[in-house]
This record gives sequence, C-alpha cells and structure tokens, in this order.
Amino acid sequence: MYQYTDFDRQFVHLRAAQFRDQLERWQSGKLAEDEFRPLRLQNGWYVQRYAPMLRVAVPYGELSSRQLRVLAKIAREYDEPEVEVYKNALATQGKLGTHKLPTHYAHFTTRQNVQYNWIPLAKSADVMDLLASVDMHGIQTSGNCIRNITSDERAGIAVDEIADPRPFAEIMRQWSTLHPEFAFLPRKFKIAITGSTEDRAATGWHDVGLHLRKNEAGELGFRVQVGGGMGRTPIIGTVLREFLPWNQIMNYLEAVIRVYNRYGRRDNIYKARIKILVKAEGQRYIDDVEAEYKQVIEHDGAPHTITQAELDRVSASFVPPQLATRVFRSAEATDADLRAQAADDVMFARWLARNVAPHQNPALRAVTLSFKRRLQAPGDASADQLDTAARLADRFSAGEGRVTHDQNLLLPWVHAEDLHALWLNAREAGFASANVHLLTDMIACPGGDFCALANARSIPIAEAITERYQDLDELDDLGEIDLHISGCINSCGHHHSGHIGILGVDKDGKEWYQVTLGGSDGSLLSGAPQAGKAVGPSFSAAEVPDVIEAVLNTYRDTREPGETFIDALRRVGPEPFKAAANGARFKVEVTA
Repeated sequence: MYQYTDFDRQFVHLRAAQFRDQLERWQSGKLAEDEFRPLRLQNGWYVQRYAPMLRVAVPYGELSSRQLRVLAKIAREYDEPEVEVYKNALATQGKLGTHKLPTHYAHFTTRQNVQYNWIPLAKSADVMDLLASVDMHGIQTSGNCIRNITSDERAGIAVDEIADPRPFAEIMRQWSTLHPEFAFLPRKFKIAITGSTEDRAATGWHDVGLHLRKNEAGELGFRVQVGGGMGRTPIIGTVLREFLPWNQIMNYLEAVIRVYNRYGRRDNIYKARIKILVKAEGQRYIDDVEAEYKQVIEHDGAPHTITQAELDRVSASFVPPQLATRVFRSAEATDADLRAQAADDVMFARWLARNVAPHQNPALRAVTLSFKRRLQAPGDASADQLDTAARLADRFSAGEGRVTHDQNLLLPWVHAEDLHALWLNAREAGFASANVHLLTDMIACPGGDFCALANARSIPIAEAITERYQDLDELDDLGEIDLHISGCINSCGHHHSGHIGILGVDKDGKEWYQVTLGGSDGSLLSGAPQAGKAVGPSFSAAEVPDVIEAVLNTYRDTREPGETFIDALRRVGPEPFKAAANGARFKVEVTA
C-alpha cells in the first residue's frame, strides 16, 4: 500500500492543527456559522439528521492494520451521541420501526470512505489528530471539490490487470488536494480509475471515469469518460477519448475540469453536476475541452505531463509487502490440499467459491471479509469488528485490508495455504458469510436513520430482505444478483446500477419505495453500465420484501439452465417481472 512521505505526513498534521484552530474560533464566536461551515465540510464534517457525521478518506481503499485500529478507537471512544440527542432520535425512529440505531460503529461506503454518525463537533479536532497520527484525514471528502479518488480494490494484484492504477490515482490525489482553481467547483466532483479488463470501480457512473488500456502498438493510455452520475438524472459518462497517452492524463483532466468550472451551473444545485453540462452541450462541451487541452499543451507548456521518472517515483511507494518466507510447495500440492479440505466441509467450499479470488502471485489469493449479516446494516463495522479485522490483516495479509465498492473488506495478500486457517478465524469473527455477489451482499446507504436528505430508511429494508433470505442453498440457487438500496434520489446506495434497485421516496410524509430492475455498474457480470427501470408505482415498506420475492420467483420460473438473473431479465424483458411485483402489492393488500 502507499507509503506516506515526510511531506505527506507534515501536510496532514498541519491540516489537523488548522482545523483545531478553526473549531476553537467557531466555538468562541470568532467564526460565524456560515464561515465555519465550508471549512468543516472540506475536512469531512457534515451535520446530519441528529448529529454530526464524519467522512474519512481511504485513497484507493487501502487500510493498514494500524489504521484499522485507530478507526476502531474512534468508533469506541468518540462515536457516541449525547444522551438527549439519542433519546430524541430513538423517539422519532420508534414511530417508524423497531430496530436500534447503532452507535460505536464505522460505516464503509461505496466510494471507499469510512463514515461515523455520532461524533460531537466538540470532539472533532481530537478525532482529526488521531487520524493524522496514522496518515489519515477527511480532506475533500465533502464540499464542491475533487473528492476522494477511488479504484478497483484488487488494484496491483488482479489477474486481469493491464496496469496498476494506484500510482496514477496517487498523482491525481496530490494534484487535486487543495487545488486553488478547483476548490469551489459548481458541485462535487468524483473520479474513479481502473487498470483491469473488468471494471470493478463503476467508472461509467462517475464525473470522470478512467480505464487504463493498451493500443495496438502496445502503448499504455486511458479511455476517458466524462459526465457520468446518478441522482435525479442518471447518466452514463460520455467517452471523450478512446485512447489518451498515459503521460497526458493530468493535462487532459485540467482541461475537462476547467471547462466545467467555467460553464457549470451555479444557479441551481440540482443542475450543477458536470453530467448536466455534458448532456446539455454535447459536442460543444467536447470541442471546448479539446480546445482547452490544446491551450494547456501548446500555450501553457503542458505543465502536468507525467514524466517516467515521476511515475517511477510514485510507483515505488506501492511496492508489494515483504511476505513471510515459506517452505516451497507447488501450486498443485496446495490446490490438492484445498480441494480435500473443501470436500470435508461444504461451508468452506462455498466460502472458497464466493469469497476467494485469484492473484497475480499464484501462491497468494485475495479474500473478501463479508460485512453483510443479520441485524447489522450493510457496510457497518463495530469497534470490536474493526479490531478483529486488524488482527486478521496482520496474521494473514501483511497488515493490509482494502475497502471495496460493495462495502466489504478485502485482504489482498493471503497465502493460499493459509485459506483454511483464515476461514476458521473469519467464521469465529462473523466475517465468513459465503455470500459475496449474492442477494444478501447488498449495497445500502445509511438512509433516513441518519441522513437529513433521505426520504426513507434503507437499513430496515435491508434487514427485512436479509432476514427472508438466510438459506445459503437458496442464495446459491438464485446466483449472483446486485441489490442496491438508496434512501433518497441522491443515490448514495447506487440503486440505479443495481440489478434490483430500491429507492426511498416520500409520499405525504410517509416512507415508500420505488423498485427498479435491470441496472448495471459495468462489471463483467452486469455488462455495460445502464440505469434500471421502475416497475411501477412505489410500494410501502411492508410490501417490499414480498415484491422482491415475487420478482425472484419470476426469475426462477423463466430462467434457462445456468442463466443469471440479469441475463434472464434482459432475455425475457421486464413485463413478467413488473406484473409479479405489482401482484405482490395486491397480495399484501388482500392479506391486510
């Protein structure tokens, strides 16, 4: 994982000290609320429905065991609401349901961040100092700036990798952090980058999506998409360049964002994202970017051209870890042992099939620890669970874990011969659910339980569906299905890209849910990215589990041998699924 330089470390500590000064001036009345708000936002501090929310950046998703332990400490010692605030939250929540609002938890997001929901602002500077002590921060995890740059959680280890995207992401991070020209963009700006054949970073759904590839001459470059996004207007990014030489990517990004900064809407927050500008202007936007890029190259002297020396310098910070020396055993012998162990234990066999991925190093594997379980919101991790994850990372993965797009934690450096021991330890810790990419490995935002923007709650819906589908035989039979849940149209749960999407909506002050089908994030399973289509009018919370069951039963009835849910949906068409969903509504009404 990336190794901080002395400059990096000094920068983060100075930023934490600066935030403490800002906080103290606000507390003493020397900074007005309107003055303090943008300062705290650009350090990751929101004020949500009941309490502040902190968003911590995890560049490219990489976390050391030391960082995991500090995240656990923050959850344990700081993620606790004031008593009256919590009582008020429970009273409000109790009118809508019965599940308990979690405290002392961290939450993994789809954009490789970590969030906390209960830390008082009065303790925020102490938390920033703790984060800085392990090279972490919340810089530009909020505000109208270039946000945390995300990547494939298997970057640097994937067998289908063309080139490691992390050095490029790090160069972009250094360039974009506190960039004076791009500190106050029309709206937030998100970049995702992948270096593999399969897009595991959902690049098509980002403001800028970058996909490393090689041309016919074997030269490395980027496919550049611009203007993707979810929200009220789901749009897949437009391809501006099928192939841009790798050393020009920073100059080209400068042009892309400069044109957006110049012409993006600032008069309407709902039309301020770059996707609206690209959609409205079309070829004119592309022409303006190309003209600006020419200006950067010819007039400005291409100041951000990445030299080979610079790429080598940054790449040197991503050297694979020194792994413990092992007595050499052939891959065949190791595989034979794993097959024998799997034959003796069907649960271990399932875990190998679902949670273990191949590695560039044939002696190693990439292992996903599932943070999806009963009675716990998708992506949530308690303080104790974070400490346990740190211990597993130390023992089995050279002290490194990675936050995934699907809100799990990946161990990237696991010896194949240690898989059975890791499984035993993960099972004891509750991390061994063999459900990766199955229905219960769902994505969900915190929703109305915490977020002030949400129209409805996501967590109870996730709980109800998880409770109904506990049988692993049934989950295996259903196969790989992406289920995504958002509490509002802002789409933090990426419902647009789910094979099945659930969106919370407000109808006369009550929680309702719209169901969409056929979305895709661009992965190998899903195919080209696209937005799902609504099956009809929204459903009540009580109806949603029956609606999902009806849709899945229709899949069972119509699928061909070996056909996945998304493939069956595309072959058959949406109408039988829509009819089943709306029939489930009628069933609930009659039963009631």
